[in-house]
Amino acid sequence: MSEEFVPEVQESMPQEAAASEPAEAEAVKPADESIEAEVFIDEDSKNAIEAAKRSTSAEAKAKRKQAAARVAERLSREKDEVPSTFFRRSKEAKWYIVHTYSGHENKVKANIEKLVENRGMQDLVLQIIVPTETVVEHKGDTSKARERKIFPGYVIVKMIVTNESWYLVRNTQGVTGFVGQGSEPIPLTEEEVRRMGIEKTSIVLNIAAGDTVKVISGPFKGFTALVDEANEEKQTLKAKVDMFGRMTSVELEYDQVDKL
Repeated sequence: MSEEFVPEVQESMPQEAAASEPAEAEAVKPADESIEAEVFIDEDSKNAIEAAKRSTSAEAKAKRKQAAARVAERLSREKDEVPSTFFRRSKEAKWYIVHTYSGHENKVKANIEKLVENRGMQDLVLQIIVPTETVVEHKGDTSKARERKIFPGYVIVKMIVTNESWYLVRNTQGVTGFVGQGSEPIPLTEEEVRRMGIEKTSIVLNIAAGDTVKVISGPFKGFTALVDEANEEKQTLKAKVDMFGRMTSVELEYDQVDKL
């Protein structure tokens, strides 16, 4: 009986051990896996997510900077590009009208003058003016004289147009452009300069006493006048104007009349 009993005991022990070992492994394994999972979420995964966020943010910032730089470069080229027609120096100085922000006319004038002086370009940009006139305002019993801009929002520049002079004036702070076709400025004609009173020029009218002239500017604009006397040196004339059926003596300047 002992021989039969021993094998049964030997066979039953490995079976129990085999059955108990998987149970122990199953009891331990979930605990090990749960610890590993908890460590991964708290450290590695968190670090990976933060690194991804930083990378995405840096790439987005870099792309935004690149886009902004491209836009700024394009706008700069559009503003600063010198027209191809200016590669040759013009022969003489002419008057050009420069458009400015309203109220900044005197500041633009001062800025251009300063840049011209600093860069030694007095031979190219000769004169900058802001035309004004004196007006008298009456308030009650008091009168006050003040200067008023004749052409608000404009500065008039006498210059020889070259690449350098165009660039200097066009890119002065407060300037929005030249008056002309596109970016190419068009100079004022001699007649426009005379009529606008920008520059005093010697006018040859070839008039004498007894001639009739038409008044084109001033308080008698639109009237015809009969010349009594002409002073070519002073560029003035004395004449009579028919006002309300009565001949009235007036003194006019040459740039105020046209010969009929």
